[in-house]
Amino acid sequence: MTYTDWLLATGERGNTATRLDRRRPQGQAWSDGNQARPLVHGATYFAELLEAVNAMRAGDLLLFTDWRGDPDERLDGPGTEIGGVLGRAAERGVIVKGLLWRSHLDSLHFSEEENRHLGEEIEEAGGECLLDMRVRPGGSHHQKMVVLRHPGRPELDVAYIGGIDLCHNRNDDAHHRGDRQPAPMAPEYGPHPPWHDVQLALRGPVVGDVEAVFRERWEDPAPLSRSPLTRLRARLHREDEDAGGLPPQAPDPAPCGTHTVQVLRTYPNRLFGGYPFAPDGERSIARGYLKALRRARSLIYLEDQYLWSPRVIDCFARALRRNPGLRLIAVIPPVPEQNGRLSRPMNLIGRITALDELRRAGGDRVAVYGLENHGGTLVYVHAKVCVIDDVWASVGSDNINLRSWTHDSELSCAVLDRAEDPRPPRDPAGLGDGARTFARDLRLELMREHLDAQNAGPWSQDVLCDPEVAFRAFEETAAALDAWHDGDRRGPRPPGRLRRYAPPELPRVQQILATPLHHILVDPDGRPFRLRRRNAF
Repeated sequence: MTYTDWLLATGERGNTATRLDRRRPQGQAWSDGNQARPLVHGATYFAELLEAVNAMRAGDLLLFTDWRGDPDERLDGPGTEIGGVLGRAAERGVIVKGLLWRSHLDSLHFSEEENRHLGEEIEEAGGECLLDMRVRPGGSHHQKMVVLRHPGRPELDVAYIGGIDLCHNRNDDAHHRGDRQPAPMAPEYGPHPPWHDVQLALRGPVVGDVEAVFRERWEDPAPLSRSPLTRLRARLHREDEDAGGLPPQAPDPAPCGTHTVQVLRTYPNRLFGGYPFAPDGERSIARGYLKALRRARSLIYLEDQYLWSPRVIDCFARALRRNPGLRLIAVIPPVPEQNGRLSRPMNLIGRITALDELRRAGGDRVAVYGLENHGGTLVYVHAKVCVIDDVWASVGSDNINLRSWTHDSELSCAVLDRAEDPRPPRDPAGLGDGARTFARDLRLELMREHLDAQNAGPWSQDVLCDPEVAFRAFEETAAALDAWHDGDRRGPRPPGRLRRYAPPELPRVQQILATPLHHILVDPDGRPFRLRRRNAF
């Protein structure tokens, strides 16, 4: 396997202003010798994060970015509220620096107050947390990372990136009974919405790459907001508007594993002045997908919060048309999180058109599923995961839509494992790349949960390594559960949590009204006009 077959080579990122591809003497666009470990579910991530932060001491460095942070969200029971955990770290002398999206107004169902209060709690304890609105109009900072550095103890250095915010709803586990600290969602998800999500724990040289991503944003000299009204409110609230100094970046941690990791990002083409580290924006997440999909031959496995936008789905559709043996499995939320008379159609219209495009390209080789817990409550899928042919795997904050690929800030990691997986099929794509342990193990861990295959049963062994068998396992498990529901739930509930997803039909009037609002508000395009014209990234 040649890494440049799957990963972006130097120059292919499309952004020469970033320091990411200049950090290594050879200009290598990725880091080798890492350990990437998936943390499936918020409860798993939060417990590990709590232990790691509590072990930090004076002089250590804690950096984080987030879309939303609730200061009272408990990481692992009473007394572990995130605001208090970060505040106590700052009081111990840990250097705590955070960048939270300033957020739109709470009246629009966003998190302005929550983010401000978390920032205030950290600042009062001696840390520093800025509310960052350096985005396109209608955009957000959606990156979710935590970086922990330990001068003199680099073996403890770790970075966490993925889909999990430090906020309500996220603290769920494999039982999917939901967070005890819920946030309102569509009624189909119940009072404690079950939540499925994934984060990566990264050790090795890649920690330095993730830290560099934080430093580029922190050192941006532009004002935190261009809005005079927002800046006035910030002064009235006595918010910190000036980024304090950071200690010099320590050398990267030593190699410690077999994983090659490439950090991928989205930054928009900002109107009237870009980022100094991405003057024309950056769309390396989109470019990373485009390159990896060109080698897809056997199975694309997706877990995604949205999966919409025909202009993004086009690259998946082209892969399906080129390769008649290629299958695609997608696990998505059964219904949008918002239930408004206008907001739900605005969310659905993009998914309906995107899934139509996929099914025209792949027919019955495309299968889309939702999840429910064992009590029959729908599970909200917030994960952002893609595994291609058990070789290339991506975990991050980005969804499969135009907003994530062009408009908001996003952070993702593509992982290639040097270790080949010995289980058959050894080379599912037939290109000589061989199945890789990280990608295959990630896919199997997620699939086994959805199939209830951790215990004895037809799908509990390594039979799921075979893409055809895995595709059939999902199909048969969902069909059995659907039939049980259709039969008024008579008899024992079949194993599994999968329900076949069928997009609803929207009345013609709703389609006409929802389509322009979807493009303007829900899934905007952050590319320069020259790229929009060609649908290029």
